[in-house]
Amino acid sequence: MAQVQQWKTVITYSEEMRRSIDKVAVTRAERLKQTFPKLKPEEKKVLLEKFHPDYKPGTARRLHVGPNKGDPIVNELGDIVEAYSRINPEKMDLSRTSIQTDVLIIGGGGAGASAALAAHREGAKVVLCTKLRFGDSNTMMAQGGIQAADKANDSPATHYLDVMGGGGYTNIPSLVQTLVTDAPSIIEWLEELGAMFDKEQDGTFVTMHGGGTSRKRMHAARDYTGAEIMRTLRDEVINQGIQVIEFSPAIELLTDADGKCVGAILLNMETDEYAIVKAKTTITATGGSGRLHCQGFPTTNHYGATGDGLALAYRAGCKLAFVDTIQYHPTGVAFPELISGQLITEKMRSLGAQLVNIDGERFVNELETRDAVASAIIRECKERNKGVLTPGGLVGVWLDTPQIDMVKGPGRTLRLAPAMVRQFKRFGIDIIKEPVLVYATQHYQNGGVLIDQEGRTNVPNLYVAGEAAGGIHGRNRLMGNSLLDILVFGRRAGIDAAKKAPTAPGGKPTLNHVTKFHKELTKAGCSKDRHSPIILPDYRNKEAKIELEAFTVKGWE
Repeated sequence: MAQVQQWKTVITYSEEMRRSIDKVAVTRAERLKQTFPKLKPEEKKVLLEKFHPDYKPGTARRLHVGPNKGDPIVNELGDIVEAYSRINPEKMDLSRTSIQTDVLIIGGGGAGASAALAAHREGAKVVLCTKLRFGDSNTMMAQGGIQAADKANDSPATHYLDVMGGGGYTNIPSLVQTLVTDAPSIIEWLEELGAMFDKEQDGTFVTMHGGGTSRKRMHAARDYTGAEIMRTLRDEVINQGIQVIEFSPAIELLTDADGKCVGAILLNMETDEYAIVKAKTTITATGGSGRLHCQGFPTTNHYGATGDGLALAYRAGCKLAFVDTIQYHPTGVAFPELISGQLITEKMRSLGAQLVNIDGERFVNELETRDAVASAIIRECKERNKGVLTPGGLVGVWLDTPQIDMVKGPGRTLRLAPAMVRQFKRFGIDIIKEPVLVYATQHYQNGGVLIDQEGRTNVPNLYVAGEAAGGIHGRNRLMGNSLLDILVFGRRAGIDAAKKAPTAPGGKPTLNHVTKFHKELTKAGCSKDRHSPIILPDYRNKEAKIELEAFTVKGWE
């Protein structure tokens, strides 16, 4: 029986949960003999339309202003995109430039770090600013692996077909082609920088399947893949002497009279002071938006993932793509409730762990695409009432992790998924011996700023890379392609921005685009209570918010 000490409260499995765990154990041997068929296209379509959160009525609305006026957008993303700036453009003094650089990179995750290294190698002066510490990002939290078609039985063309199929053939083909073509060189580059991927005794890469893949092309570093990649990139940025400014998020972009991006305004979160950064080219790599908790879902994302890049880029005139869809990862933690939504890597299912309901029955092929598996879990809990209720009122299904050692051999789980073992061991749960309860959790921002193959936007001198970009994955991303895309398009944006810098000095910095956007918001009747970027999520209770209701947004005073 799992027992968790939360402050002075002991959390234990309920009697119902324990009975269900016993049923899972009883059915385990028989399930190991079963093969579960893949969904037919028409079956998958029905499943998604009926149970995927994207299709739930009222989850999206039409934009009232801006380049995508009239297009659908997820409500929570719409709230930050159609919002007033945190600063009053009429009162901001832009005459004193704090920093001048060739390339300004906004964001300190994998996309930002790879862009910085690429631009620096091209000879550009680079400044990287980040909201929290350098490396605090979704990159650091990624676990399962990174895709690259570098085995004899695979090819970028096969990888391309998998990516397109995973996105429901809605992806932008040129971006997918770039993604898969660059993939093998990305692995080679990471190895050159010192990243340590899992290998066989003969030195060849260990690769495995992910959901929706037709070949084993997932490269991993145990289940610390993102952390290993981020460690490697961060060390190299520091070793190269690239200037990094921490705890200083961008709160507004700067444009000149012609609408070209010429830098950004940073907020020092420690001193509450502004810094004006003038840059010849700017790369936004601010990551995703999980901390907006779309539709009330928990999230796998890091604390700073609040969709800042979308708000800043849209105000500056950037077009968006696929912002009406969110990826919900099938296996977020449902128990203990203390870590609700935390990621349980898809690698566990790749290794053989099965999804089963309260009666120990398997109900989906675990290596379907993420949107299908998440929808199947929601169906099992909501329509079939086959979910397991937790003491705190959450619901989920079991991920039968003990199967991994049963199939792969003793010690396999600990060797290949040490992070998962330790994550639950803190709460007295041994995933080698007992299953874990899971439910869908907000994981990835499928859409974002529309880019081309070099990360360029429709706003001159402004680039976007990483999760803040849209179009690569269409309406659903496959496992292992996010760590890939941040590096592919981060490097490409860095190279192109550095090459463009000498001929892109830009004019005098202004906030004309903010003034124009505010007028559009006012004309459309948008709420003046909304400001973005929100920078950090607000988890205060209502009482605390009432006590601070007199707070005014700095810059409007």
